[in-house]
Amino acid sequence: MADLSFLHREIDDLNTQGLFNTIRTINTAQDAWIKVDGQKVLNMCANNYLGFANHPDLKQAAQAAIEEFGVGPAAVRSIAGNMTLHDELERKLAEFKGVEAAISFQSGFNSNVATVPTLMGAEDVILSDELNHASIIDACRLSKAKTIRFDHCSASSLEARLNEFKSARRKLVITDGVFSMDGDIAPLPDLVAVADRFGAMVMVDDAHGEGVMGNAGRGIVDHFGLHGQVDIEIGTLSKAFGVVGGYVSGKKAIVDYLRQRARPFLFSSAATPADVAACIKAIEILLKSGELVEKLWDNTRYFQSKLTGLGFDLGVTVTPVTPVMIGDAKKAKEFSAELFEKGIFGMAISFPTVPRGKDRIRVMNSAIHSKEDLDFAVGVFQEVGRKMGLIE
Repeated sequence: MADLSFLHREIDDLNTQGLFNTIRTINTAQDAWIKVDGQKVLNMCANNYLGFANHPDLKQAAQAAIEEFGVGPAAVRSIAGNMTLHDELERKLAEFKGVEAAISFQSGFNSNVATVPTLMGAEDVILSDELNHASIIDACRLSKAKTIRFDHCSASSLEARLNEFKSARRKLVITDGVFSMDGDIAPLPDLVAVADRFGAMVMVDDAHGEGVMGNAGRGIVDHFGLHGQVDIEIGTLSKAFGVVGGYVSGKKAIVDYLRQRARPFLFSSAATPADVAACIKAIEILLKSGELVEKLWDNTRYFQSKLTGLGFDLGVTVTPVTPVMIGDAKKAKEFSAELFEKGIFGMAISFPTVPRGKDRIRVMNSAIHSKEDLDFAVGVFQEVGRKMGLIE
């Protein structure tokens, strides 16, 4: 029998450092107010930006899809699992994004893992922002390409790195659009300009920009007016869209090639009819109106101004991602527990999700929060912050 004592030591060490993550259980649908571990709390940490996770129109679309198409496709798309719903989703995604084509996957993580190793190999070089998401990091590792990190959101650092590897067979610049822990955004126009000078492809993972940035949530490329200048846009359907899944959109040649060679597309079963139909409905809503996106931003400005007015440090965020900086893992965990006791669900974020010493409560308001909800949250944060000596 294997000796697993090393795991017990690792777990004990995590507990000592305050880094052991106790995962709470949600007992209801995702909404503004939910029940967690049996307690009713204000939900301030889900990525449900627009409230689509429990939207009646999405639920109705999912139920209708089950009646028509069943609960699962029962195959990979390339053999026998490609349904009219999958094709419709991709057409709607391309329309929404204003791109030549789109291909959907089972998750945002899979979208990155599908794309980077398919396009890049051992003779190539990838330039990756040092704070890119874990799915990008893993995708780069799988590609076997030489991966070079450039300084966070620095076009000059990117230029210096590209200059070192300008003779590589292929070059790919990858950045998050909105950085999920700090809430800052990539300087995409500057990065695109640098990449263009070196003949490098550009890929942006806009998981936290979809449904948030740009016209009616079309994302960071739309926000900067860079249509046609970014080769690959990766998106998720599990955050602002409220369901599950991911996609790649952009140049048709890239999408066509992924359909032939991307391993998650070829070797993993297609997304379920209910999920796909709900995603289609979310896109249809945003194609008609950006009202929910506007409400999200109204709530964001209101909530963040209240917190900064109390003296909380929100770091460098310029998006609805609201990091309340604590700076210590144990204190962040204690802060989260105090919030929960007083009716706020806001989880502590520590290493390895963020660097050591950058511990925080990452707060996520949404379009379905009322001003009364946000005022309640501000009051609790003020009470807990004073008790822990973070604000006066």
